[in-house]
Amino acid sequence: MTFNQKQNAQTCEELILDFTTKKQPTNPEKIVFTGIGNHDVYNISAPFEDEGELVIAGRVESRDSEHSFVYFFVEKNGEWVPREGSLTLELQDPFFTRIAGELVLGGVQIFPHPVSAGQLGWRTVFYKGDSIANLVEFAKGPDGMKDLRLVELKDKRIGVLTRPQGEKGGRGKIGWTTIQSLSDLTLDVINNAPLLETQFIDEQWGGANEAHLLSNGKIGVLGHIANFDEEGNRHYYPMVFCLDPESGAFSKMELIATRSHFLPGPSKRPDLIDVVFSGGLVRHANGTATLYAGISDADAQKITIVDPFLQYEQ
Repeated sequence: MTFNQKQNAQTCEELILDFTTKKQPTNPEKIVFTGIGNHDVYNISAPFEDEGELVIAGRVESRDSEHSFVYFFVEKNGEWVPREGSLTLELQDPFFTRIAGELVLGGVQIFPHPVSAGQLGWRTVFYKGDSIANLVEFAKGPDGMKDLRLVELKDKRIGVLTRPQGEKGGRGKIGWTTIQSLSDLTLDVINNAPLLETQFIDEQWGGANEAHLLSNGKIGVLGHIANFDEEGNRHYYPMVFCLDPESGAFSKMELIATRSHFLPGPSKRPDLIDVVFSGGLVRHANGTATLYAGISDADAQKITIVDPFLQYEQ
């Protein structure tokens, strides 16, 4: 593995071509959610333990709406049902990590755009607590920023992955900085995080979805890279790379799946058919991993892949 802060930006097309030469994912499986009426569940987290029980956080939404709630689901008889008595959060795209022994959970909050009438704005909101039942909001990200992620480093500092858009980030580029504690997570810190230069070309974009502390202290990043085609359809691909938390140097990206590896299913809109949202990754002792993903903004599936972070630990 080579770390390089000045490597050439990679394109979706190049990554797809490279991925075809590698071992392909297997065992796609639809995750069945019940107890939520005719709503869709998508853009899920990986399962995590809460009070001795495995839980999945999922985005629950009507097919014709962007207004969603995050529900917490538990498995009963092979199906995932809303956890009895659990809170719901008025958020999109939930994610989690653990910092200083606490559960840290976040998602995207939408609100009426302050300037563009009839449009929506968004920001990332963070909660923390010793369990889901005791979550308390503690931070908000900048308006207009999704894909803001945290990870506890080996020395107990906290790594912050950002994704500005606009003048600094174009369509969306990944930034990186570190803080000493969650109380240091301010708008200035987030906005001033240096970008991982030359990671994406300007016509394409990407972001981090989940960060894993590896055995050697490096950070394995699960993320996505995306583009538009000539008809305006969106294409989202799950990818990984490795980040050195000290220098900010990073490895080349690699795709780990495409939409074609998953089962057929519904799509929220025709332009979202080829969308895979990297929800979360569970690593296994046998050298494989399970990728949990949102599919076409209307479905949730999981698939088995080669553990993409093993190479970064060698």
